[in-house]
Amino acid sequence: MEEESDKPSCCGGGGSHAVTHHPGSGVTFTCPMHPEIVEDKPGDCPKCGMALEPLSPRGISSEVIYTCPMHPEIEQDHPGDCPKCGMPLEPVGGGGGEDHAEAEIRFLSRRFWIGVVLTIPVLIVSMGKMLPIEGVENWFPSHITKWIELLLTTPVVFWAGWIFFQKGWRSIVNRHLNMFTLIMIGVGAAYLYSAVATLFPWVFPDSFRMHGEVGLYFEAAATITVLVLLGQLLEAKARGRTGEAIQGLIGLAAKTAHRLVDGKEEEVPVDQIEPGDLLRIKPGEKIPIDGVITEGESRIDESMITGEPVPVKKKEGDNVIGATVNQSGAFTMKAEKVGSETLLSRIVEMVAEAQRSRAPIQKLADTVAGYFVPAVLIIAVVTFLIWSLWGPQPALAFAIVNAVSVLIIACPCALGLATPMSIMVGIGRAAQAGILIKNAEAIERVEKVDVLITDKTGTLTAGQPGVTDIVGADESELLRFAAAVEESSEHPLARAIVNEARARALEIGKVSAFTSHTGGGVTGVVEGREIAVGKAGFIESITKSLPEDLRIEAERLQGNAKTVVWVAADQKVIGLLGVSDAIKESTPHAVEALHQRGVRLIMATGDNEATANAVGKELGIDEIHAGLSPEDKINLVKALKSRGHVVAMAGDGINDAPALAEADVGIAMGTGTDIAIESASVTLVKGDLSGIARTIELGQSVMKNIRQNLIFAFGYNALGVPIAAGILYPFTGMLLSPIIAGAAMSFSSVSVILNSLRLRNA
Repeated sequence: MEEESDKPSCCGGGGSHAVTHHPGSGVTFTCPMHPEIVEDKPGDCPKCGMALEPLSPRGISSEVIYTCPMHPEIEQDHPGDCPKCGMPLEPVGGGGGEDHAEAEIRFLSRRFWIGVVLTIPVLIVSMGKMLPIEGVENWFPSHITKWIELLLTTPVVFWAGWIFFQKGWRSIVNRHLNMFTLIMIGVGAAYLYSAVATLFPWVFPDSFRMHGEVGLYFEAAATITVLVLLGQLLEAKARGRTGEAIQGLIGLAAKTAHRLVDGKEEEVPVDQIEPGDLLRIKPGEKIPIDGVITEGESRIDESMITGEPVPVKKKEGDNVIGATVNQSGAFTMKAEKVGSETLLSRIVEMVAEAQRSRAPIQKLADTVAGYFVPAVLIIAVVTFLIWSLWGPQPALAFAIVNAVSVLIIACPCALGLATPMSIMVGIGRAAQAGILIKNAEAIERVEKVDVLITDKTGTLTAGQPGVTDIVGADESELLRFAAAVEESSEHPLARAIVNEARARALEIGKVSAFTSHTGGGVTGVVEGREIAVGKAGFIESITKSLPEDLRIEAERLQGNAKTVVWVAADQKVIGLLGVSDAIKESTPHAVEALHQRGVRLIMATGDNEATANAVGKELGIDEIHAGLSPEDKINLVKALKSRGHVVAMAGDGINDAPALAEADVGIAMGTGTDIAIESASVTLVKGDLSGIARTIELGQSVMKNIRQNLIFAFGYNALGVPIAAGILYPFTGMLLSPIIAGAAMSFSSVSVILNSLRLRNA
């Protein structure tokens, strides 16, 4: 069954027209001059004989969504051009991206090089008379060269540059004037004037003539077309490179896996794996999917996800991430998350969505661009009138040349690219370093952060605490009861208690009536006894008092930077546990880096004051708030924001989620809970304070890059338009050739692109 569509090609060839797609043909071909001609195989146009061009690299797939980097609200299920700015739409999330980019580059490259071959003779014959060689004017008689120029320039303008006329006309029809509006009018005016002067020279009065001939500007029309094509080709290649981050992430995924079925091993494609399947991972293999180790241990290189080069030791019960590389040992794992639920898939989607988002600073560029094109058209008209009325003879010829120069040099392409290019490259680079940014607005806010509120456990410390002290009449019973209740908790301290009980081979009983008291502790019934585990205040609210000897012991442990966990049974205190969490090796350096960037550090923890002060003093934390509930953390964020601070909040637990949402920038540790990650605007795949320092540094680098791009864009236009209009002529006798204007316009876009790509090395 044939499918009807009115979609344009990926490079703008063809306007709105019905296209018949032949399923299974792979590629649909059409004629740029006659878009109603559509074939399912290569060939020549039956009307004009021109070679048919591929309409879509692999047909049109509803699975791929295309959007505009400058106007992400524009989305469609097929390639084409943005109706607002004329830029080729990009595939979202890397789907079909490589083929799409290659097709566009081939499309532009063919037109550019053929345009170059045809334009060089035009330049030679038109400018040959200027060569300082005696008798050279006899080499190029005007009655012959003007026909050569017309013959060679026509295919350059109307074949190689036809896409610019299509985009320009579409901009007028859609009432969204853009760079292609100016190119269409400028090139069209130069060609039309020259063509009429060649075909009907008698219609021009003598005032238009110089040495008896009407001036021709075929070389300007051809050269500008070729220069704009060069700019578009360089942009296409550069935009393809901005998607390397996503393509690289997609390329990390394993293609096959070794699945165990009834003890037998079989190799299957990754997309056939289902949750619960047992997989065998051998040394040197990529881990195919997210899951948990059920047997064996190894060291795993997670650098492609976290950005950290040091392999991580994994053992039975530890989680492993798809696309990471198993280095040494062999192990068996159980698949838990497949398809779009895997961490790699979520990273790809987050990066793609963030690259499509718009930073607030983009509003400035959009506002300027909205007024810019109409203003340029007015300036071009005024330039034409002034030169035609008061310019030297032939006045009208000078008027046309200068008006065309204004139109060409003022093209706002660089202005439109300034912000999206930096955002796309910066967010892609961040993903490669294990920093996932939810949207472009977060980058702009990150740059302005002057206060960072951070949790202690899992951020400043390793997040892998261990039980160091057990104080109670019966240590085994105390630990067994505590572990039974804490087994249902997600807190790192809970895992430490459970791991200690297992290490001692204690029998952990089943818990019923489990309840988590946010910011306080947990309760449950174990072997018929009501067990409560948590902070001193929480336990005291249940037991009504705390033994004095245990209070003294708790103060001693806290003075040694240990967290104290109290345990009660049947509303009576039976002991306490001392838990220690070592400070991460990277934390002191990260604190120093943040201080150097003018960021004030505040520790906001639910831990007790003595432990918090001990850790904070060792690290040089500026301000310490201990014993906080989730509400207290929110109030702290609000208080700092009310004083004019731009606040970043870092955390990893459920209790941190409200404060993460309230902060100007919420930073979730990737090792934390899903709700914390969902509440944050930035996620660090590897929860680490040094990652926060890198995030702030990245935000500052991206925003600096955007400002540089805007200076490039505004600078070229601010300087170029007055010069093109002829403001220097009364003082220096200098005019800006349309050819030079075209080169300057293309160079401004290239400058923005190259400057943005520098972020890949950030």
